[in-house]
Amino acid sequence: MKLIFMGTPEFAATILEDLVQQHEIVAVYTRPDAVRGRGAETAASPVKLVAERYGIEVRTPRTLRDESEQAHLAALEPDAVCVAAYGMILPPEVLAIPRYGCINVHASLLPAWRGAAPVERAILAGDTETGVCVMRMEEGLDTGAYCICRTASMEDKSAAALSDELANLGSHALLTALVHIQEGVAEWIEQDEERATYAKKIEKHELDLRPEDDPRKAVLKVRASSPAHPSHAVLAGRSVTVLELRGISGDEAALELTRDMERGSVRFAGKRLFIGLTGGAAEVLRVKPDGKQEMDAKSFAAGIQGIKDGSLVWGAPDGV
Repeated sequence: MKLIFMGTPEFAATILEDLVQQHEIVAVYTRPDAVRGRGAETAASPVKLVAERYGIEVRTPRTLRDESEQAHLAALEPDAVCVAAYGMILPPEVLAIPRYGCINVHASLLPAWRGAAPVERAILAGDTETGVCVMRMEEGLDTGAYCICRTASMEDKSAAALSDELANLGSHALLTALVHIQEGVAEWIEQDEERATYAKKIEKHELDLRPEDDPRKAVLKVRASSPAHPSHAVLAGRSVTVLELRGISGDEAALELTRDMERGSVRFAGKRLFIGLTGGAAEVLRVKPDGKQEMDAKSFAAGIQGIKDGSLVWGAPDGV
């Protein structure tokens, strides 16, 4: 099929990599170059990098409501437009262009977690299962009928690991869906509006750790975090990004080491680093101090005087 692909992050780049092997991609649409990570320099999106490697035309409009952009897209005469985490609304004029419509790979089991941050919201909600759905796009936010879904177990996976898994599942699901659509045998299932939930975008500082969090909430925040939305904390006066945190329920040794910890305290005991939370404690496994490389908790604690006595404190960054 002759396709246009629209997407931006690594999730979408993985799907494009597989799509280009089996179909003709006449153009790729992605978000404009932007500041990504530390520093002031702009960088291309992961999708743009893949497209350039294959010599595919890349377009980065700031809106698809522009008539000249719509005319260019229509002139490409795509059989379908495939979308994955593009980050931009497709207006009705664009939805009407392709022969087989606009098809979206969405990282949730619809109608759960429609919207911008399905992976993160599923983790924060403590869901045990998630997945991807290939859906037919319409004017509503992720409201269209779907034809294929694939499930994945949440377990204790981070947002990055889960996104990678869902990208691979979504890629295979999309390739299958395109065959079914072209052959006219796709079975479209309408979503149950009464079961719909919405995955609003992650706000700045939302995933920062606070002593008021209970251990489970803190662990889920760290699992849901990413370079774009890190879990910051100030541990014993050091500003860090917490990269890995685990609960200690059922860990008798850890429970003994933290038995008298107060909320907001920090303790290094038994060569393990703990933070006091509301209703218990959690173990810090990996951190990235500001301006330094990531390190394990033992290496971090080695540079802090007095941490063994448990009198040091931690909290969210100032102003949060």
